[in-house]
Amino acid sequence: MVLQTADRCPAAGVNPDLHLVPGRVFFYLKLALVAGILLACPVIFSQIWRFVAPGLFKHEKKVLIPFTFLSTCCFIGGAAFGYLVVFPPAFRFLVGYSNEYLTSLPSVSEYFSLATRLLLAFGAIFEMPILMVFLAKIGLVSVAFLNRNRKYAVLINFIIAAILTPTPDIVNQMMMGIPLLILYEISVLAVWLFGRKGFRDFQSEEPEE
Repeated sequence: MVLQTADRCPAAGVNPDLHLVPGRVFFYLKLALVAGILLACPVIFSQIWRFVAPGLFKHEKKVLIPFTFLSTCCFIGGAAFGYLVVFPPAFRFLVGYSNEYLTSLPSVSEYFSLATRLLLAFGAIFEMPILMVFLAKIGLVSVAFLNRNRKYAVLINFIIAAILTPTPDIVNQMMMGIPLLILYEISVLAVWLFGRKGFRDFQSEEPEE
């Protein structure tokens, strides 16, 4: 956040809202990196699949493909929720510190960094149901375990929300904490529906050549 005073800064002798060229260069580099990764995702995933697929059983392939598709949808949905629902009030809160002496002038680089952080954070937390089903299938969690530890999950969810939200106000923390609680309950339901049969319950098969 750049703060512009009414007069020139006496110490530096320049306007505080001056953006130096290196900041713009790094912004373009970060933008190119993120755009490149997004555009290359189909190729990256296809190469990973071609590397992993020969060593998988048929039943493992049947499970992995839906997991990959659903996890991608959950990440995109979480990123969209973060950008469309949470980001606008968070950004308004950050630029709200203005008065007759100070004017907030967020740079494009800071705007991009904040948006990217929110997109990644919400995309990651929306993976919770997929992660819980996976953990249930390998025998680490169960419906009884999740129900028994719900009170600890509530506390951990709001701690995560406090860490990941870019602003310290309670409104934005609630906007992440409440979806986390909803996702936890969805995870319990998903484990009950899809996670009761573990990977080891499938019939073993030889890897395909």
